[in-house]
Formats: sequence, structure tokens, C-alpha cells
Amino acid sequence: MIFDVLTLFPEMIENHCKYSILKRAVENKILSVNTVNPRDYTLDKHKKVDDTPYGGGGGMGLMAQPYVDAYESLEKSENSITVMLSPQGEPLNDTIVNELATFEQIVMLCGHYEGFDERIREIIKPREISIGDFVLTGGELPALCLIDAVSRKIEGTLGKIESADEDSFSNGLLEYPHYTKPREYRGISVPEVLLNGNHKDINEFRYQESLKRTKLKRPDLYQRYVEKIQK
Repeated sequence: MIFDVLTLFPEMIENHCKYSILKRAVENKILSVNTVNPRDYTLDKHKKVDDTPYGGGGGMGLMAQPYVDAYESLEKSENSITVMLSPQGEPLNDTIVNELATFEQIVMLCGHYEGFDERIREIIKPREISIGDFVLTGGELPALCLIDAVSRKIEGTLGKIESADEDSFSNGLLEYPHYTKPREYRGISVPEVLLNGNHKDINEFRYQESLKRTKLKRPDLYQRYVEKIQK
């Protein structure tokens, strides 16, 4: 999987990918994370990439030329998709993450300031994705969320792909509770069913706990799950 990120702050992306699971995946050539700075493509001698918006208003907007030229400089595979991280986009969820994981390359556009010149959208025609109904200073954190989430779906990133298959949302439910050593801590013991070695009983316990946790914490997900299994 290739991630190409257009960002004014490449260090934010690069530094995050030097740690933990992403670092190992990059070193093992399972993933490739590249950054492109639109400042390197601006025609302005002062490396300016923003300007005041026509019609007035507060803040500065990102100019089309540096972003479009930076985008067009990238070599794209036949199986690639371009994503704009934007609060106007469709909410990111596990279904979208699974879909994005089927591509060989994901190009991401990270905004800043008051947002993109609309002509960037019209020319590049990206798929817009949001990580929630709130506004951040820039698109770098959402891009990192996307890289992290999609990477977990790529074979070889995790020790076992089953680890991703059992995550919250993977089957429509929140994940069951986990316990580690010691067996008893401050009067709270590990459920006995997890100690008896009967995998059928363990799987049933975990499924029921997932149901209970989802119903309690995310009744919207629980209702969708119930409707799905009843069809």
C-alpha cells in the first residue's frame, strides 16, 4: 500500500510513521508513506500557498495552483484513489476503511487555514472524508487516522490479520472486554469462562459481552446489528 500525503507540514506525517506498528510495516516494505509539500510547487517567490478569499471574510484560503501542481506531479497507479480530508466529507467508518484498503495507492489532500480553493475540488475531484463533526487546524491528524486505520487491514501490518478482524466495528459490534495477568486485581477476578480452555464457551462469552457492550454504549450500532441479523 502506498500513501501519498499532500501537506504543508510533512514532518507531522513522517514523525508519526517512525513509531510502533507503522514503523515496522514501512521497514518491511508493506507500506510506503510519502509526503509532498505544495510549497515546493508554488509559483510565488516567497513560497506562499494561501491568500485572502474573494468576497471577503476572515482567514486565508489555500490557492489552487500549488495544490493542483503538487497533485499532478505524483505518479499514480491504476488502482489508486484520492481523498480530501474535510469536515464536509462522509464520516469515516470501518466499511469505508475496508473499501480503501482494497486500493494500491491512496493520495491524501490535507487542508489548512480556512480551507481549499473550490477549484481544487473541481479539478482533482477527490473523495471527501471526515473523521467527525468538528473542525481541526489542519488535515494532518485526520490523514494519520486514515493511514493508521487502513494499514491495520493490510496483510502483514499486524502480527495476525485476525487482530484487525476482531477489532470494534469489524462485525458491527463493539469489541468484547480483555483481561491479562494477574487473575485477581483489587478484588476483581478474570471471568472463569476465560480460564477453562473451552474455546466454544469463550467465543460465546465474548460474543454476548460484545452484544451487551454495544447495546449499552452504542444503541445505534446495536439496533443496526439486530436488524441486519434478522433479515
